Amino acid sequence: MKEKLNKLIQLISFRTLLIIVLSITAVLQFSLMVENVRGVTYDIQLTELSPETIRSMKTIEDTAKTEIDKEHAEEAVEPVYVFDEDIPNHRATFVTTIFDIVLEAKKKIEENGEYTQEEQVDLLREDFKKIFENQQSLTISDAQLKNLLAATKEQIEATRDTLASLVEANLDRPLRKENLITYRNEIESKIRQQLAILDSLMSVAVIVGRAAVVETEILDEEKTVVAKQQAREAVEPTRILQGQIIVQEGEVITREIYRQLELLGMLDNKVSIKPIIGLLFLILLQMAFLFVLFDRSKKEVSKKRKDLFVTVIVYAVALVTMKIIGLIAANFDVMLAFIYPSAMATMLVRILTNEKAASIVTVITAASAGIIFHEGYAAVLQMDAALYILFGGFAALIFMRSFEKRSDILQAVAIITLVNVIFIAFYLLMSQSGYQFKEISFYLAAAIISGLLSGALTMGLLPYFESAFGILSTMRLIELSNPNHPLLKKVLTETPGTYHHSIMVANLAEAACEAIGADGLLARVGCYYHDVGKTRRPLFFIENQMGTNPHDSLPPESSAEIIIAHTTDGAELLRKYKMPQEIIDICLQHHGTSLLKFFLFKAKEEGKQLDENTFRYPGPKPQTKEAAIISVADSVEAAVRSMKEPNAQKIQKLVQSIIQDRVQDDQFDECDISLKELKMIEDVLCETLNGTFHSRIEYPK
Repeated sequence: MKEKLNKLIQLISFRTLLIIVLSITAVLQFSLMVENVRGVTYDIQLTELSPETIRSMKTIEDTAKTEIDKEHAEEAVEPVYVFDEDIPNHRATFVTTIFDIVLEAKKKIEENGEYTQEEQVDLLREDFKKIFENQQSLTISDAQLKNLLAATKEQIEATRDTLASLVEANLDRPLRKENLITYRNEIESKIRQQLAILDSLMSVAVIVGRAAVVETEILDEEKTVVAKQQAREAVEPTRILQGQIIVQEGEVITREIYRQLELLGMLDNKVSIKPIIGLLFLILLQMAFLFVLFDRSKKEVSKKRKDLFVTVIVYAVALVTMKIIGLIAANFDVMLAFIYPSAMATMLVRILTNEKAASIVTVITAASAGIIFHEGYAAVLQMDAALYILFGGFAALIFMRSFEKRSDILQAVAIITLVNVIFIAFYLLMSQSGYQFKEISFYLAAAIISGLLSGALTMGLLPYFESAFGILSTMRLIELSNPNHPLLKKVLTETPGTYHHSIMVANLAEAACEAIGADGLLARVGCYYHDVGKTRRPLFFIENQMGTNPHDSLPPESSAEIIIAHTTDGAELLRKYKMPQEIIDICLQHHGTSLLKFFLFKAKEEGKQLDENTFRYPGPKPQTKEAAIISVADSVEAAVRSMKEPNAQKIQKLVQSIIQDRVQDDQFDECDISLKELKMIEDVLCETLNGTFHSRIEYPK
């Protein structure tokens, strides 16, 4: 289902998706906020004394009272039962059939004359099989069957006729299912009084007689439903008539009176549509800001989609949280809005997307808070709540420019809490009200709780957003760079040479990325994992060899296959550990579709004519600047390490040749890196390598 939804989203153009998502967000926001702008007020409260005699201003049906009356009328209708006149005759026939089966069995036995007593019983029970299956209450023992077979034809016929007449006479009256036990006990008593029935057949007659008694008066559900519906329709609607007195002056407003006044609309002020239209304009303005933000974004479409969904979901969570607090606040005399985590939305959007989106979310969240926490009717917005969120959000943006560590969030929480406390001091002093110590303590506690909740909810919700949208945040990258990560431990223990190589490449790639404005942290972490596929066959890679080279005994095409496979093996291993897609892409792209020249030349020296594609990596080519830089840094580091007596001139010449080779091989065709940036990368790589491989003093022996 998730994959189908992703495919559908990808088929829609980004602008169309943007309009759809923002429209849904606008509808949600309107539904949450519309009640806050209606301006509903009540002139009278429940249990108060009416200041005057109130009469109905119009005639209106009291639908609630009418429905109650209809339900009472419906409940008063007795179920409709119908007497089935054919049942007495049918049950008498049932009794006759049982004894006729006995007579037929006796006749068959007499004609054969070779049946044993047990066989006679089995034969009779087989004849009764269908009747026993249909009449589960009818159970006749073997002893009773023997008594039936032992009786004469005349005795059986007398029992049959007597019992059939008795059953038909007793069923010729209304009998209901709930009283069947009583009726069966009654007929049993009458059967036992019949002299025409032998004692040996009495128990069978009782069993058959009780089984023959069934209900003769059956519930007619259809007629019952019709009767109930007729009873409902017969109820006259209860109306409150124009001029009718609802409550007398000085009378207590009971719940029923309050309900009638509410039904008549006499508890509400005249509702104007203007505030609702104003709310629509506010929402339109907010969605317009978000539309322009994402429509003009220069990011890749896939990243813009993620940013869009993250932003609107965070904003929706903020709205729902404010609405819940707003509903609870109605039960308190203090301003409960100050408990709301003022910087939660800002921090989440800032970490998961970018600073510009976080700024806009801060503003629109503050504006929405002014509506949702609105308590008075003179002002348009609850400005103290709006400013509170505005200051808290921008405190997170301005004073905390980095979120690379969890300690950065904790530091942001401290600053946000301080800003909240200062704002509360401003609020208490400007209100010019005489607050008691309890109220002052509440507001200060609310400011502290708000700051702590901002950090706690940010850190708590962050992993869910990262997992749901596959977002590789700065904090996630920091976690992945931890040497204690299982994969990094695997690289270190199984391929120590590769681990050292990865660290060196990471230093080069990070410096180059920062020089051209790319993501240096992503490049560093990507380098840590880019050669993880080498752990599958560590000794086939020169940095891990301790003596013999296994490639010496292999044909060049086999060696090339093993070397090339480390990118796909690495991607497979990264997927197994559920690593972010960006890291997997770097693993697959860091060699692009470049050529393994060493083994190609070796094959030619051996006189083999092989397809050049056999010695090329499967790709894809680098899709991002980070992947392109890593591909260069990876080759440069390996080449310089194998260089004898490296110096600045040799290093520069080597770096230039590697970059030129990549350009001529069209390895950078699918990423947006420029020649100017490649020159900057060259300079940074040379500078970094010169610092690493500088000349050293030869110590005396």
